[in-house]
This record gives sequence, structure tokens and C-alpha cells, in this order.
Amino acid sequence: MTEKSPTCREIIDTVECVFRGKREIVQYVLAAVLARGHALLEDVPGVGKTTLARTFAHVLGLAHQRIQFASDLMPADITGIGIYDQGKAEFVFKQGPVFCNVLLADEINRTTPRTQSALLEAMAEGHVTVDGVTHQLPSPFVVLATQNPREFHGTYPLPESQLDRFLVRLSVGYPEQDVELELLKRHGAPMDLSELPVLCDQASLEAMMAKVDQVHVADDVLDYLHRLVIATRDSDRLELGLSPRAAIGWYRVVQAMAFITERDFATPDDVQNSFLPVSIHRAIPAGHKGGAVDTIQAETILRSVLESVPPPM
Repeated sequence: MTEKSPTCREIIDTVECVFRGKREIVQYVLAAVLARGHALLEDVPGVGKTTLARTFAHVLGLAHQRIQFASDLMPADITGIGIYDQGKAEFVFKQGPVFCNVLLADEINRTTPRTQSALLEAMAEGHVTVDGVTHQLPSPFVVLATQNPREFHGTYPLPESQLDRFLVRLSVGYPEQDVELELLKRHGAPMDLSELPVLCDQASLEAMMAKVDQVHVADDVLDYLHRLVIATRDSDRLELGLSPRAAIGWYRVVQAMAFITERDFATPDDVQNSFLPVSIHRAIPAGHKGGAVDTIQAETILRSVLESVPPPM
């Protein structure tokens, strides 16, 4: 790794060496990281969600851990536990895998709501509380979570409160035909991540985050974003629109996407293009009875909301 911070293009190009043909997905994962947020990767099994998360963790050069969520996973398996030290005659806290910079939460919806909630405090506050004692997590702290569609057997839908903690939700989709054919020619063998360069460390990533914070968002662009937020709340086709937390997170994503495309100012296109990734997991269609949300229906409604709000001239 060089002493200067890598460019976003270098990071994206390197990740694409493994996760090919999905540049927009890679861009939005990077945007979530630079915006100090978390990303939820959702799709059917076997399309590379975990590979994408693992590749990002490697290229960013940060301490990372992976948790395979399952029905028997306990909260202490995530946060850690107090262990009695006979020599000291006291309980000593043993850190769980959540104490890292990048946490790969694999198949997060395959564990119980009680265990899912153990991750909520960490995502929301940057710390965990065990036995009444609060423990600060490293900074930056990013969760890259994967989940299969909720209608799959043995899954537990994430509650709205936890979904709202994810800055973006991305659907990976099947690979392009040429990419899948190349994978078949390799007999499905994954690329060795050790062959990829490590482009970042904590200092260089935080320097990039600071530059994202400086991206200018003009008043007319901010007003456009806010009008879209209000439109999701006013829509009679949506039971739940975007929260103030979602609006603040969206603002940061807009800044990050401008920075990724090598601009120091945001445009209405940044707002339009990021609308679905930041809202698809938060918008609840009217009449929803609980359980799985029809994402196709939600996307249709959100697209109509986007079309109903004119961008600045």
C-alpha cells in the first residue's frame, strides 16, 4: 500500500477483479462505508454476496470478522462474554467477533430476533453493553450483512428498527452470462484474495471519509432530497416512509457518490440514482400485514414517488 490514500476507482477496480460485472453494486457498498454506514446485501443463495463482503474487507485492509448467523447463535456469540478469572478473582470480559472494523454478518436473517437485536446496539451506537458494562467498538465500524429473501425456509424477517440501521439495501442479482461462463471454466474455484493488493488502512480510510464530509450539497439539491423524503411520508400507497435518520443517511450517501465519481459537489442525479438503494428496505406498502414485504410492489411505488417530484432546474 502506498502512503497516499487510494482513489475510489482503484478500490472499485480491485474489488471487481473478484466480483465482476456489478460495478454499481460495488460503488454503493463503498458509498455506505465512506458514509460511515452499513450495507445489506440481499438475494437468493449463491450469487456472491459473501464473496463481495469478504473482498471489500480485504481490500480496505481493516480488521474484519465473519459471523455465520444460525438459529442456535446466541447474543454472547456476537458481543462477547464475561469469564471468571480465578487468579484475579473477578470476571474478565472476552471480546466477541463484533470487535473489529468490518463485520461480515452472513445470512443475518437465519437467527432469532433476540440474537439479531444484539447487533442493533453495535450498529446504532458503536458500542455494546455486556453485564451492565459498556464496551466501545473500534472506529470505523461497518457491518456488511447478507441475507436470503425472507420467504426462504428457516428465516426470521428483520424488524423495521434494524432495517433502518442499514444505510443501503442492494440486490446482487445473477452474474452476466460471460462472467458466469468464466466462473464455470474455473470449475467454480474462487479467486485467492491474498493475490489482491490491500489498498487501505484505518488512517487512509478515515481521510477519505473526511473528504466525503466536505462534499458540497447546494440548497436546491438538498431541497430536492427533502421533498422526496416528504413525498414518501405523504404517499397514500405507503404505510411507512423515510425517517429523519434515513434522510440524514441519504444525505451522506449523496455526498459519498459524488466523491466516488471524483466531484466535490453533489447533483440532482446523485439524489435520483441513490433513492432506491436507501429507501427500498424502509418503505412499507399500505395494507402490509406483517412478514415479508413485497419488494417489487415497494419498488413500483417508490419509482412513482420519484417521478412525482420534479428535480431542480
